[in-house]
Amino acid sequence: MVNRKNSHRPTICYRPIQPSDLEVLERLHADIFPIRYEEEFFQSVVHARDIVSWAAVDRSRPNGHSDELIGFVTARIVLAKETEIGDLLIYDPLKPDQTLVYILTLGVVETYRNLGIARALIRQVIKYASSIPTCHAVYLHVISYNIPAIHLYKKMSFKCIRRLQGFYLINGQHYDSFLFVYYVNGGCSPCSPL
Repeated sequence: MVNRKNSHRPTICYRPIQPSDLEVLERLHADIFPIRYEEEFFQSVVHARDIVSWAAVDRSRPNGHSDELIGFVTARIVLAKETEIGDLLIYDPLKPDQTLVYILTLGVVETYRNLGIARALIRQVIKYASSIPTCHAVYLHVISYNIPAIHLYKKMSFKCIRRLQGFYLINGQHYDSFLFVYYVNGGCSPCSPL
């Protein structure tokens, strides 16, 4: 791992996740998340099977590590009518192809945090979702104790629309989740706040 305090400002680039990233992607997920992901998930990410992804890499890293992941985001396109937030959109039943983009995972190596990498990765997802005419929102769940992530999504104009009791089960213990939504392409909530 590079110690940023002893090195120059990193040169961060973004690209799709690729098959050569598999081992590092698995390791980063194990390091960052308390939830274990199946091998099929990682295979789907690296081979772009129903999952879109972006990697952050530090091109200024020495010793052949300049293309190794230091951050990532994974997402999936889903039909709006088949999601738990379909009721939170102004939904046109005459357009059954309306979609959403669901952020599955987002992570940044600890030594690279607070450099705007997570924000840039989320912007990649929003840009992608905005490019799909049928897409009306980007949404995600965040565990209730992840305060830095909650602050990040709020700063990026995601709306916290629900608290889901006991959404996560980790090591036999239940944790709440917050549901965040970012509307794109004219998507909006059927109820406007007062």
